[in-house]
Amino acid sequence: MKTTLKWGIAGTGQIARKFASELPHSKTGTLVAVGSRSAESAGAFAADFSGVRAHGTYEALLADPEVEAVYIASPHPEHAWQTIAAAEAGKHILCEKPAALNHADAMVAIEAARRNGVFFMEAFMYRCHPRTQRIAALIASGIVGRVRTIEANFSFGASYNPDSRIFSGSLGGGGILDVGCYTLSISRLVAGAATGLPQAEPIRLCGTAVLCETGADTVACATLEFSGGILAQIACGVGLQRPSVLNVIGEAGILRVANFWNPPGPIEILAPDGSPREEIDQDPEPYKYALEADAVAEALPALESPRVSWADTLGNMAALDQWREAVGVSYSSESAASPLRSLPVSGKPLRPGRFPEIPRATIEGIGKPVSRLVLGVDNQRTFPHLAAMADDFVERGGTTFDTAHIYGDGLMETLLGEWIANRNIRSQAVIIVKGAHTPFCDPANLRSQFASSLERLRTDYADVYLMHRDNLDVPVGEFVDALDELVTSGQVRLAGVSNWTLRRILEANAYAEANGRRPIGAVSNNFSLAHMVHPVWSGCEAASDPAWREWLAESQTPLLSWSSQARGYFAETPATGVSAAEILRCWDSEDNRERRKRAGELAAQRGVTPMNIALAYVLTQPFPTFALFGPRSLQETRSSLPGFQVALSEAESAWLDLR
Repeated sequence: MKTTLKWGIAGTGQIARKFASELPHSKTGTLVAVGSRSAESAGAFAADFSGVRAHGTYEALLADPEVEAVYIASPHPEHAWQTIAAAEAGKHILCEKPAALNHADAMVAIEAARRNGVFFMEAFMYRCHPRTQRIAALIASGIVGRVRTIEANFSFGASYNPDSRIFSGSLGGGGILDVGCYTLSISRLVAGAATGLPQAEPIRLCGTAVLCETGADTVACATLEFSGGILAQIACGVGLQRPSVLNVIGEAGILRVANFWNPPGPIEILAPDGSPREEIDQDPEPYKYALEADAVAEALPALESPRVSWADTLGNMAALDQWREAVGVSYSSESAASPLRSLPVSGKPLRPGRFPEIPRATIEGIGKPVSRLVLGVDNQRTFPHLAAMADDFVERGGTTFDTAHIYGDGLMETLLGEWIANRNIRSQAVIIVKGAHTPFCDPANLRSQFASSLERLRTDYADVYLMHRDNLDVPVGEFVDALDELVTSGQVRLAGVSNWTLRRILEANAYAEANGRRPIGAVSNNFSLAHMVHPVWSGCEAASDPAWREWLAESQTPLLSWSSQARGYFAETPATGVSAAEILRCWDSEDNRERRKRAGELAAQRGVTPMNIALAYVLTQPFPTFALFGPRSLQETRSSLPGFQVALSEAESAWLDLR
């Protein structure tokens, strides 16, 4: 625990004043500076708090050498970039809720804190009060029996002003982000306590809302389902005053807390019929923001606090995204068309290769570096999410993106095209386009889909074009002719196939040689340490058997391996969005279990994870390999990178593969 911590405040609004007024009551904190967009606002704020320096810019606040920690109290859209700026300035961070406008921006902000080795906590002040820990402990003790339902409300009635922070669509207005975040937070905490977890994530969420003219929600409700048969009904609003109450209803009683977000106050335990049973008084400490500041000091030198962990913040942001999607609330600043989205979340220009962690290689015909790790964009369904993943990938050294005409009915190609245009990075990006997926696998559909893909991607060429599937009813020469035509026209730099058998490729290359056409330039089949037992999707083909290995080594044809890490077969827990049952269906066998065992043994020796060993296996072959991966979070990207630090010998590679 740090005994003293000198604070600066970013922002001069009501919540900033509340924090400043309570900080003198903390055991560890001293306010030394305030920063604002204007010198006048900062000066007026500082005048009310003795000994506080005023800075007319946020940059000046972060440059203040005396400031050790920053309380970010600005409007919602500024939270993420100010967190990143503070992290890069080496300041510890307490950021007002919500941590960002959405989960994607919050991921980027937290990643900046991790990379720069500074503390970050989302400022849910009620989570730092002893009463909240007592609530969780009582639920875990079984005081109300098996928990069945949770009810949480937080609403207030504000006069409608479309330009105010509370209602503005451009400022992240509405009840869901402003106060609904509390109802989600307490519900996840209680459901977690009831099931033995720090917090729980909803299995399902549905919601409804009343929207105002700006598109912000004035009143909103949601129903959540958690594991263990727990349901939560939550409500929030900025246009309706109603009691803010928490009810946790179990089979043996009810736990009730008035103003759960604003302790202190008693915890009531009621009988199942609602009659009073017990009242539990708690620490009467009234200075919640002082406790919050002390929680930061208490958690140092760790980078996060158990009061509100990074996983807790990201889980809450993901649930807020689901709630907003369910009721149709989106913000103009999240759109690719917004000037705010023309740059990364930091507000600074994209810096390719800033952290050179992903190595690159060359493929003949492409004419630009190809990263050994290829980012699949089939998992990013919003522009903020795509931008967060792609910005991070490129700054880590990535250059290459894998997409397909079929992904999201064109959504992913459209989002990738918007991102590439926004970042002005087409000359550096290697785009892999796939088309002709079953049942539209013929030369005519190949050509028409490719034209559509280029339009969505806002480009006039593909660096690599791959047929997504084969169609044995079409003579192989017709496909070879179509692919050769795309390369000859200049619309494709390199043409190849995905999910083709070796026999069919050999037929295609024989036709190409006999007819003056280009041979297959690249193959994208599955290749992983775990050999595919059952196809992941219909029509999938692997390239792991001895015949494939021999041909790849002899021909030196580049292999762009999908599911290169067997979709998480080597991980302790499945990747986000992948079920354990699906992993077992596609990959589990006696041989693969032995491969996984050996990967674990070698990982322990090398100080990495079995997943890293699996990636290193793919990348350490006697033929050119490039690993396609589809991370859904920055953590999944980061956890893959140590695989590049592992150099496997030929003997180790053969031992891992039971050869």
